[in-house]
This record gives sequence, structure tokens and C-alpha cells, in this order.
Amino acid sequence: MGLLDALFRSNEILGIAEETLEFAMESSEASHPNEYMGFLRGTEAERLGLERDGLVITDVLVVPGTESNSVSATVKTSQIPNDVKALGSVHSHPNGVISPSSADLQTFGRGSVHIIIGAPYRQHDWKAFDSQGKRTTLNVIDVDLPETEDFFDFTQADIDEELR
Repeated sequence: MGLLDALFRSNEILGIAEETLEFAMESSEASHPNEYMGFLRGTEAERLGLERDGLVITDVLVVPGTESNSVSATVKTSQIPNDVKALGSVHSHPNGVISPSSADLQTFGRGSVHIIIGAPYRQHDWKAFDSQGKRTTLNVIDVDLPETEDFFDFTQADIDEELR
């Protein structure tokens, strides 16, 4: 997908892939008692075999250098890619409270959907919020995710063409 294609695609978020949500929940549990933090990225629905325009959250990007403890996760903002596929964030609350803190609200500006996963990290221990911290609906969609090697399936010629 070229830059212009990305700019003019449908920005409607249809939901999150079931496998992606499971990954975020398992990662949150593995990070316990510390917070887990990642950024959400999406794939065009038609690439996933859905006959709709829009995006499905399919990836969680963990930023190198993220520091976490039992009450916060801090990301080095200089390490966050400026990515047209960025849709929001996901993080855990080891205390089990599934609502945004004032610190969370300050980080919700990047993207339109933000997921908080609370301990004990079961199937229903998560909620989605918009960039103002208001609860929103996020459908869980059962789709086959693209192969991971597709992410690295490019050459220098592809990069040069994209930059032209």
C-alpha cells in the first residue's frame, strides 16, 4: 500500500482480531505485577477476507525501552514510529481497575481506540475507550491474521519507490 492509499483508506475501526486481543491479554498477564504497554496497528479488512471497508486491529507494537512498574508504563516517545497504521494503545492495570487514570488520558491522544486490560486477565477483563476516555464498543473479530513474514517482505527498491 502506498502512502496516498493509506491516507485515503477508510479509517473506521471494525474491531480487533481475536488472536490480537488474546496476545495482549497473555502479555498483560505475563507482565504482572507490572503494567504492560503496546500500540495498536491495523490491517485493511479486505486483506483479511472481509467484504467491508475499514480496519481491523491486528498488531500490537511494543516500543523498545518501555519501562514499567506496578502502577505505570512509560514509553520513550522518540521510539514510537510515526505510522499511518497506528490506531491507539493497549495497556494493563494490574490492580484490576478497568478505567482510565488521569495519566492514561494524557496518553490517549495518539489514535482513536485505547484498550485497558485488568487483572486477573480473563476473557471479559478488558474495555475499550475513545481518545477522551469515554467507553466505546470494540468488536472482537475472528479472522486469519496475515503471515508475520509479510511484515519484512520488502526490498530496498520497494523503499525507494515508496519515497518517490
